[in-house]
Amino acid sequence: MTQPATAPADGAARPATAPAGALVDLGIKACAAYGREDLAARLGKARGGLDDPAVHIVVAGEFKQGKSSLINALLGMAVCPVDDDVATAVPTFVRHGADKTATLVYDDNPPRREQVDFADLRRHVVESDQGSRVSRVDVTVPRKILAGGLVMVDTPGVGGLGSAHAAAGLAAISVADAVLFVTDAAQELTRSEVEFLRQAHELCPTVVCVLTKIDFYPAWRRIRDLNASHLRMVGDLPLMPVASPLRARAVRANDQALNTESGFPDVVKFVQERVGGGAATRRSADAAAEVVAVCDQLVSQFSGERDALADPAGAQRIVEDLNSAKRRVEELKTAAARWNVTLNDGTADLTADVDFDLRDRIRKITSEADDAIDEVDPADMWPEMEEWLRARISYDLLGNYTYLRRRATELSEQVATHFHEASGEAVGLLKVYNPTPLVEERPLEHRIELAKMTAGKQVMVALKSAYGGALMFTMLGSLMGVALGPIGIGIGVVMGHRGLKDEKKRQLERRRAQAKNAMRRYCDEISFVMGKDSRDTVRRVQRQLRDHYTGLAEELNRSTATALAGASDTAKRTQAERQKRLKDLDAELTRLRQLRERAAKLS
Repeated sequence: MTQPATAPADGAARPATAPAGALVDLGIKACAAYGREDLAARLGKARGGLDDPAVHIVVAGEFKQGKSSLINALLGMAVCPVDDDVATAVPTFVRHGADKTATLVYDDNPPRREQVDFADLRRHVVESDQGSRVSRVDVTVPRKILAGGLVMVDTPGVGGLGSAHAAAGLAAISVADAVLFVTDAAQELTRSEVEFLRQAHELCPTVVCVLTKIDFYPAWRRIRDLNASHLRMVGDLPLMPVASPLRARAVRANDQALNTESGFPDVVKFVQERVGGGAATRRSADAAAEVVAVCDQLVSQFSGERDALADPAGAQRIVEDLNSAKRRVEELKTAAARWNVTLNDGTADLTADVDFDLRDRIRKITSEADDAIDEVDPADMWPEMEEWLRARISYDLLGNYTYLRRRATELSEQVATHFHEASGEAVGLLKVYNPTPLVEERPLEHRIELAKMTAGKQVMVALKSAYGGALMFTMLGSLMGVALGPIGIGIGVVMGHRGLKDEKKRQLERRRAQAKNAMRRYCDEISFVMGKDSRDTVRRVQRQLRDHYTGLAEELNRSTATALAGASDTAKRTQAERQKRLKDLDAELTRLRQLRERAAKLS
């Protein structure tokens, strides 16, 4: 049975990066022929980017919104487990493969992989004890829509703003090529969903909101209109209403009309053209830009010699110009170069600002924790408070990573501006790390006496206070010559109740103080560890930028030196040698300019 034209089995072919690959290969051959191994290595990195077609689409949203059903309907087969009672517990990466396979990836050091039966996939993906030990599940299926390198990522539910799942989801989104945010038609977008979308859009510019279950809720059009107004506040994101059951039926029955009614043709078009095709276009453009930059250097390498050969009388002037250019290039390699000064100063500012942002976030968390502890008894609420603290710290650490990423990108742009000879940015897309595993591995040692007084202990405290009170007032009455009699018993009961109440209050205050100290110690530990990690990240960014632009300076210096040597040697050549060399240079420059023109059109 054939499937409808928009069904996954007839999806788009692998994104065509072949033209860019051919240009890069020509550039590598030219670099090898001209003895420029450094430029050939630069193009080799660009070729590696073309050879890796992976394009990640993260499917995110709250629990039970239809994320897994959306992926299954998009692929036209049951891959991600769907259940009304349980939810996805670990991320599932679905990519193309000749056979159906499922591999568990454990969060060990180094990561451990274990292949399992595809039929047992549900047991490992949904909420279970197994899910707490598995970091992700890698799945391969023979679907043509994935053959171009698309990777669908089914994530656990967000679980509300500030949850550990939200932090993990945003970390995955930071390295994604696109995001499908799923919400059902039962109600309009909540405040936490809108805030999650805003942060996701900041991390990944390509975000689409998918409204699911329109076949189940008659008022879905009203919800669609309300959501559209919310999305305009985030960034005017596209909204696509879909019905996954209708899509599944359309694929089975090869029903084009039903497939159109399901709303999935728009989603398929988005996945295939805007995401898959767009990623291929970006990779091709980046590779072509590298070819353009390399051709410019090779052309400049030969142009000086060619000009000196064509104008022997002005050869000395040309040599002087090349010497001046060589001095400017050599200055780029010094510590006093403007781009180097900008990088060093910017790194110091970045380190200080990121550290301040982290401390400010931890300080606010500590203040909120203190206020929360003052309202409850840690003996009753400590497990919930511990879970809240871990989730809240994970989310705020993610915000700190995001801030670092944005500031590092700004620093890269400033350095690139000052090093105007450079072509493109060095840092590119910085990954936002998922802080949840690091937070989970740090022990939260509370040292809190969580056990309340037992009934026997309360009786003993009450009797002790009652006995002391009755004895005190009885002795006082004897001294005054007054016999209290039964009144002394009543006084003892009142004093016993008061003593028991004071003891309970004292123990509650002690538990609260212990809880506050435990949270502060944990926050200090996290701040210490994450502060070191963020400083290491900043230094890594600094080294990447420094090495990138130092490498560019070396390339420019070598090109200028080669041009200068060629121009200087023209005076030693005979007239016949000049003519022959001039003819050879014209041929080489023509080939290089033709290659550059082809690359410029593609870039």
